[in-house]
Amino acid sequence: MLDKRSTSETAKILFIGSLSILALFLGFFTDYWGVADKQWFGNHQRDMENHVIGRMVRSRQDGIFSDGGLMGIGSPDTTLKYFPARPFSNQVTAYVNGQSFGAFRTYNSLIGGQGMLFSIFDKLITLSPQEKLNSFHAFTAMLSAITLTAIILWFYMEFGFTVAIFVIISAVFSQWLVVFGRNLYRSMWAFYLPVVVMMYYLKSRQGQMNFSHSTLGAIVFITVFIKCLFNGYEYITTVLVMMIVPFFYYGLLNRMRLRRFLAGLFTAASSAFLAVLLSFTILCFQVASVRGKFMDGVGHIVYSFEKRTWGNPHDFAPVYTPGLESGPVHVIVTYLEGTFFDANQYLSGSIPFISGDLLKVSYEELLIFFLVMSGLLYFLRSRVSDGNEKRKLLALIFATWFSLLAPLSWFIIFKPHSYVHTHMNFIVWQMPFVFFGFAVSGLVVKIILANHIRWKRMKN
Repeated sequence: MLDKRSTSETAKILFIGSLSILALFLGFFTDYWGVADKQWFGNHQRDMENHVIGRMVRSRQDGIFSDGGLMGIGSPDTTLKYFPARPFSNQVTAYVNGQSFGAFRTYNSLIGGQGMLFSIFDKLITLSPQEKLNSFHAFTAMLSAITLTAIILWFYMEFGFTVAIFVIISAVFSQWLVVFGRNLYRSMWAFYLPVVVMMYYLKSRQGQMNFSHSTLGAIVFITVFIKCLFNGYEYITTVLVMMIVPFFYYGLLNRMRLRRFLAGLFTAASSAFLAVLLSFTILCFQVASVRGKFMDGVGHIVYSFEKRTWGNPHDFAPVYTPGLESGPVHVIVTYLEGTFFDANQYLSGSIPFISGDLLKVSYEELLIFFLVMSGLLYFLRSRVSDGNEKRKLLALIFATWFSLLAPLSWFIIFKPHSYVHTHMNFIVWQMPFVFFGFAVSGLVVKIILANHIRWKRMKN
């Protein structure tokens, strides 16, 4: 039988989890909290999402595994064309009206598990097409909310209620998480799946960090493969570094020997490599089913990788030249200047003589704020009497700044992609640097409040 303490702790976890899921789901599904501009929220990444809808139309017409199961864009005519006024809008029209495609162009850069999954749902669910689309958005928003809530609960179990609330707030009011949260194509939950599973596995083994290499390898392989299956290779370096952050945290906390840490890191890296390699192999067979040759898939992968990283500008169309020739410093500065939260959504015009720019919180400002909070937390460790808690604070500080490598890896390695995709790549700051930065800030507040309460009691 559970004792009172266990029952109370379970109740707290259920409360925080339910609160987090509800708050995040409402934000992701409807932008209930008004974090993002309405037009932006409604239209963000609709072009890519329509590849999923195009797949559903094609699946309904010719079967789920037609065209290799790849997602794509179709046309009611035999000649593929886009409508100039509203590109891709014919995908939704065809799906809602039960039309068929005369031509279909596959998108060959990812397996497209999300398109296959929703094609299955489309066959099983007996609702109108528009109601199905709404339910698919709700399903995706809920998966995103549950996955991020798992991260929030990890922070609660490690550092307490105050820290969990800070992380919840950072997620609810991140405009980039909001606009990505329900997107059928992006499947945001899959970005965070590897780090979530790693967090809970290592937490269960943290006493002596006596993890099994085979179990660790299996966890990494399965979760990374699922990520590649459902949203391809988008932000892949960020996801892989993010996955290592809890390993780094627990390694510091439990004073893991360097040799064992490197062995675990090698296990994770090799397992991730095998997962990506398997997904590449599947994708090549899919492309071969459309183009005729396995090597066509290999060639497409190599071409896509080079144009998004550090390929020779002379080997690609002129449209890719600026990104390929840009410097990594310029790209990083661009993303530092981006907006994390825009209070103009709530206060615009209501405060006279205040510039709209002053109501925006940039990632550069967040980084400086987190740096200050990290310094404060480092010095506040002396106010904590428990030795294990002191180690946890120090491990969190180092893990927070290690996590900065996750977004930077994408900005630097995939520099041309980041140069062009300023309409979306700001989300990588939340993988997971912003979460950890807010956790540090929450701990600073928690310690200050605890010391204030203690001082008042002593005074009285």
